[in-house]
This record gives sequence, C-alpha cells and structure tokens, in this order.
Amino acid sequence: MGHTLVIVESPTKARTIRGFLPKDFKVEASMGHVRDLPNNASEIPAAHKGEKWANLGVNTAANFEPLYVVPKDKKKVVKELKDALKGAEQLLLATDEDREGESISWHLLQLLSPKVPVKRMVFHEITKEAISRALEDTRDLDMELVHAQETRRILDRLVGYTLSPLLWKKVAWGLSAGRVQSVAVRLLVQRERARRAFRSGSYWDLKARLEEGEAGFEAKLSHLKGERIAGGSDFDESTGALKAGSKVRLLSEAEARQLQVQVQANPWQVTSVEEKPTVRKPVPPFTTSTLQQESNRKLRLSARETMRTAQGLYERGFITYMRTDSVHLSDQAINAARSCVSEKYGKDYLSPSPRQFSTKARNAQEAHEAIRPAGEAFRTPNATGLDGKDLALYELIWKRTVASQMADARLTMLAVELQADGGALGPAQFRASGKRIDFAGFFRAYVEGSDDPDAALEGQELLLPALKVGDSPACKAVEALGHQTQPPARYSEAALVKMLEKEGIGRPSTYASIIGTIVDRGYATLANNSLTPSFTAFAVTALLEEHFPDLVDTSFTARMENTLDEISHGQVQWLPYLESFFKGEKGLETQVQQREGDIDPGVSRTVELEGLPCVVRIGRFGAYLETKRVAEDGTEELLKATLPQEITPADLDAEKAELILRQKADGPESLGDDPESGEQVYLLFGQYGPYVQRGQVSDENPKPKRASLPKGAKPEELTLEDAIALLRLPRQLGDHPEGGRVEAGLGRFGPYVVHHKGKGEKDYRSLKAEDDVLVVGLDRALELFAMPKKGRGGRTALKDIGVPEGDDEAIQLFDGPYGLYVKQGKVNASLPEGTTADTITLEQAVELLAAKAATGKAAARKPGAKKPAAKKPAAKAPAAKKAPSTTKTGRLRASAVRVIRAADS
Repeated sequence: MGHTLVIVESPTKARTIRGFLPKDFKVEASMGHVRDLPNNASEIPAAHKGEKWANLGVNTAANFEPLYVVPKDKKKVVKELKDALKGAEQLLLATDEDREGESISWHLLQLLSPKVPVKRMVFHEITKEAISRALEDTRDLDMELVHAQETRRILDRLVGYTLSPLLWKKVAWGLSAGRVQSVAVRLLVQRERARRAFRSGSYWDLKARLEEGEAGFEAKLSHLKGERIAGGSDFDESTGALKAGSKVRLLSEAEARQLQVQVQANPWQVTSVEEKPTVRKPVPPFTTSTLQQESNRKLRLSARETMRTAQGLYERGFITYMRTDSVHLSDQAINAARSCVSEKYGKDYLSPSPRQFSTKARNAQEAHEAIRPAGEAFRTPNATGLDGKDLALYELIWKRTVASQMADARLTMLAVELQADGGALGPAQFRASGKRIDFAGFFRAYVEGSDDPDAALEGQELLLPALKVGDSPACKAVEALGHQTQPPARYSEAALVKMLEKEGIGRPSTYASIIGTIVDRGYATLANNSLTPSFTAFAVTALLEEHFPDLVDTSFTARMENTLDEISHGQVQWLPYLESFFKGEKGLETQVQQREGDIDPGVSRTVELEGLPCVVRIGRFGAYLETKRVAEDGTEELLKATLPQEITPADLDAEKAELILRQKADGPESLGDDPESGEQVYLLFGQYGPYVQRGQVSDENPKPKRASLPKGAKPEELTLEDAIALLRLPRQLGDHPEGGRVEAGLGRFGPYVVHHKGKGEKDYRSLKAEDDVLVVGLDRALELFAMPKKGRGGRTALKDIGVPEGDDEAIQLFDGPYGLYVKQGKVNASLPEGTTADTITLEQAVELLAAKAATGKAAARKPGAKKPAAKKPAAKAPAAKKAPSTTKTGRLRASAVRVIRAADS
C-alpha cells in the first residue's frame, strides 16, 4: 500500500505537521518557491536565448506569457520531490493559505505532473485539531488566486525591469525601481524635504506647581487677558511664524518672566472643575500590519525580524498564520481567550459578551483569522518554553488577543481651570488636567504602545486633589518655559508600515521585504529606528516624479492594488489589464521609450537642496559636492569634493558643505605639529568620513599615517592632542594573564581591543559606546574578552558551524536584521530561503562564503571592464540574492557587475 505525500514550504513546518499526521503520510519541504521568472541570463533556457524578451522573462508579444525556470539551487529539491512522489497514492499540497502559497502549490503541480489524485490542504494554525480538520476538508487549487499572484509577479517584473535600466543610464549603475518600493522611497523623501524646509518657531509659556492640602499638582498657562496662548500647532512649518489669521497671543520671554513674578506673588483661585467619564475599548487582535507596528514600537524589532520570528512561531505551532488582514477571531479563539481572562484576571474583567471585530483596512483580503495563539486553549507565555525574541513576540500576541475579550476600561478625565492676577499683563488663566482610572479593564493585560501594562496603568493615571470652585491653592513655584517647534519626525518602520497600509499601497505581507529592500539598496539608512533617505533616493524620486508621476503617486498605486485584488476575486480579467498598463500610447513601455531621450543624465544626477552654496551630484562612487569658483587667474572652474558616506541630506548644511569645499580648494587644514616627528597633522574628509593624517602625500611618503575619527566625534571639536593620540594607535595595554599582549585600536568597524595569542591567532572585541579607545585600560579589556564573542551590530553567534579543512578560523552563524547569515573573518553571506539554523551544513557555508568572496573580487575590478554590460544588463544578474554590502559604495560597486532584482511586492 502506497503512502500519501504532503508538501509544505519549510523543514520546520514539515517537522511540526508530521507529528499530527497518520504514519502512512510522508511530509517533504519545497524550500519556498521552486520556480520563478529568470533572475539572470544563465537561467534562460537555450531555446529562448535569442529572444528580445528573454531577459525580461515575460513574453509581452504573446499574451504576457511568463517564462518560468527552476533555479539551479532548486533542481535538487525538485528531483527529491519527484522521487518522493513515486509510489504515492495521493498528493496533498499543504503550502500556506494565501495567494503566494496557492502560487507555490500551482508551480509544484506543473513541475511534478502527478498521475495520482491531487488535493489542496489548507489550515491557519498547525495544531492536531486544525490538521485533522484540514485533512477532512481538502479542496481544488483556486486558480483565481493563482492568476492574481501571477499578475502581481508579472506586473512587478514589468515595472522593475523596465525602469531600472533607465535609472542605470540616467542616475547610477545598479539602482532599482519597484512598483511599491519607489512609492515608499518617495514617502521618505517627501518627509525629509519637509524637514529641510521646516523653520522653527519659538514661544513661551508658564508652568506652575500648586498645592491643595498636602497634595501637589501642576497647571499650565492657557489664556492671558482672555486670549489663548500660542502653542506648537499654531506655527507655520515653512516660515516659523504664526499661521496667518491665528487668533492667539504669542508670549515673549520678557512677558513670560514678568508674568512669572506677578502670578507667584498673587493669590490663585479655582474658577471651574470638570469631571468627564470616558470609556476605552480594547484594540482588535493583530493583523500582519499592526503586529509589525507594535513589535517595532515595543520590542524594537524590524519588520523583517518580526515576520521571520512570527513565521517560526507559526511553523512550530505556537500562533496562527501570520500573513492576514483579518481581525476576526473564531469561536474557538474567543472561548480560549475568555478562559485566559477568567483564570488570570477573574470574571469581573471579562467583557459582558464575546467581542468580535471587523476589518476596516482598504483592500482587505486573505480570509483567515487574526494573528493569535494557536489551539483551543492558549498556552501562557511562561508555559511555552520559548525565550528571546520568540517569547517576547508570543507574549505580545497573547496579551493583545486576551485583552480583546476583556471589559472596557472606565476612566474619568479631570480638568481644573484656575486664575491668577498677572498685574499689568491682565488676568492669567491656567489649566490642570488629570485622569483617574475607575476600572482598569483590559489595561490589566495590554496597553497599546507600552510594553508593561502595570507600569502603563500608573503612567495612565494622573490624579488631581479634590478641588471645588472658589478654592485657593497655594502657589509653590512658577517656571517660565521657552519652546522651539520641532520638524516632522522621520518615519520609523512602524510609522511607514502604518502609512503604506493607510494609503492602500502594497500588501502588509510584503512590507518587511519592501523596507528591507530600501535599506539594502542604499535608498535609506536605518539608525535609532528612523529611516533617513539618501542623496540617491532624492535623485531617483525627483526623476520619477517628473517623468513617471503615476508610478510614484500613492492614489495611482492604491488603485493598481485594488485592481489586483479584483483579479483575485474574478471581477477583472488579468490579460486586458496588463495590456492596458504596459502597451499602447500611454503604456509603460512606450512612455519609457519616449522619455528616455528627454532625460538629461546631468540633471538626473543632481540633487539641489535649499540653503547650500553648491549642488550635490550622484557619481560612480557615491555623492559629491560641486560648485563653480573663480580661480587665481580669473577663470571660472568647477570644484568637486567627495561627500563622506555618513553624511545624509538631513545632515548636510551650508556650514558642512563650505568646510568640505574649502578643504578641497585650499588643501587640508593643519591642526599643528607632531612633536615626535615634526610633521604637520592634518584633518581631512574622505569618502568614509573625517580622518587625521600625519604629513603630506609625496614620492618619499606615498602612504602617510592616517586614522579615522571615532564614530560620533565632531571634526570641529578635534584637538591636536586627540589627533596625535589617534595616529599613535594601536596602544599597548599590557599582557594577557593567559599569555600574549593586549592592544586597543581603531579599525574599519570602530574601536576595539585585541589579544595577540601567538602564531598569528588574534581575538578581537569591539569597545562599547561608553569606552574611549584613547583611555581604555587592561582591566576593562579583560572584562570584554570574558564576554561571549559577538558579530557586527553586537550580535552573539548562534553557533559555530565548524572550521573548514586547511583553515584556522571557524565559520559562525548569526541572526541579523536581514536574516540568518554565516561569517568567517570579514566575509559574510546570507542563508538562502528555506535554509535554517538546524539545516545549514559546513559544506553549504563554505560554498556560500566562497560565492560571496568571488562577488567581492568581481566588484573590485575596474568599472570600465564592465561597461558593455549596460547594453544587456540582465546577462550579468546574480543567481541568488546577495547579503547587503556593509557600505553604500560597496553596494554601488557590487551592483556595477550585477542586475539588482526589482523589489517584488
């Protein structure tokens, strides 16, 4: 008797589901997608090599027929699946229950051509009950979902592979455009433009500390002589002045200080007391989007980390499927959540009746449940055996789900108006606001934006003493406060996800990859949870806005998203839609051909920013400043100066630009003489930031001693003594107790300490933010050596994979913001999709690192050697996605010998 073959995407999912299936079931993993459009020329079958459309992978002349190929790294998987199918009595395709999962199942069906009955098996959680139900309720493939996913894939390929080559010619080689990626980049650029155009306004107000009985409270000035006092929202962001027509009183510093003296000396009186009962209802359970937002706010996880962690929890049976727009909960989930409430908080905290939520998100689809703990009874976080990010994310999901079935929180909002005599300035009105929690309700389990409900309860409550009209509280102190209005905040990942969802752009399940792509491609940097766009982002956005405005317009992109959803519901035919989008007079293909000749590369590579004495241009190796100046002989000449990579459009002001240009024109600035060598010490600005140099470059001294400034050090504050100390690094700290010397130095990745163990073996540790490389001592160095070794970004290795034969350095596995990667020395390589910490072998790791090292060598070749590739760029595309380069220049150089895939959304 034969077996039943079940195919899922990942080994983890296979292991979990295997435990819930009968013994005659065999479970195999497809390791993600088994077939896709070609990513490079080597993947194009010989029969299609000469076709004009082959590099695109879509035959636009024949009904947009996609050319699907099995990538080299998936051929072994496909063979194993075909072997597993031999002798099987039936095939169950158990990939995820969304469009992409349906698509993977369809591709498997096309490749395997099974002669046995085939059924689609779907479930939104991996529990015994859910798998049993799924076995009884199998269905056929949903071809409307498959067509919708195919159309989305083809559309993204058409946009990316049509616009990207245009950007290579007109801006910089290796850039990419994407249907959703480019809109998201524009959002970042628009916010940065607003920040640059922002003009700060200043205003003053008063804060008083009052006391009634023994209870103290604070009140703020609200009106003076009946006129409302100006606040931050009353200012025009583009001028820094009050908005036109504002009927408010702008208090000067002198008036504020005069009023401070008057009201402190005069009696105060309560003129009004108001108590307003209010009710807060719990927020719905998590969707993909809200999970990414809260995880970013509370746990500081990137969208990618959140989705990767959630996927692991789902595949191991801890939570329901993590790609969903639905806030619906099944009866089973509601009962499980209500049981948790009763057991943990008591029946008083249960909502009077079960709560059900409805989805309000635009384009909502994927008709499963909200993200919740799996099963008919929810495991409490401390009973899961999870730890680290897994536990933190599970606990977040558990709390949010349980809170959704809890009683409303009942609060009373408190407001007290007080008046004091302001002398010649007239009567001053102050307001004290408070909040009293009468019944905590769901706050006991979950407060949005706060990671500790108990602490949040205290923070939510702001009690005022029992006051009544006519009372005269004692004034203990009055403070005059000056304020500056603040520019609009940059997008955090959470804020960008929220905006994309609000505008109906892309699908929430793709937001993680979109944001990751933007950072990978050098369009933005992510620091302190803020996304800052680069000069390249400004240049590309300006080009697309001028020549292809629809493609970066939020409403146009949202309408496109609507149409894709209508295709998935069978309401719109996919082929006519692709025809109208790509072909004809107004189609993308024609628009690009017509516009290409109109676009001046010199203009496209120029970024003009307000208030600068120069322009910024995008060059082969990054951004540089350019301005005209009059030479000594009276002729006009162009002056160019490389911009340090760390400078973003947000950082560049007239003062910085003038400093960099002046140094380029007049030569480096001398800080003084080095007393030991007698040579002058210079401060210079290079592509990788500011650095100091001893002596000038000459035939006798072609490589003078140089040292980078530590991260965060301000060039304008650098002293000669500091510069000399940096140039004398590394410093000897002493001997290690186990033998060998210890040094402190400053390297490519920042300050470090190193233990020279002998025979060329060295042990490095990065210094912490509080350590100073110029003063750190041996004791502190030994403390750092005692800590577990961490990779870049402060990450501890998950495990040592082993030492390859003939090497003396181990390969380690790390978990970074862009996924799992292996590292040996200075080379790291991302793990391919489907490979996990459990399945990676030493042989695979060696291959991945060798491929990455080879890419690095190719990228280092002379750019001119690769110029012919511009005519047929797709012929140089990579076979697999590479790990992100450590620097923007690294990314640009690497991209000069490869085609970067457009962001698939």
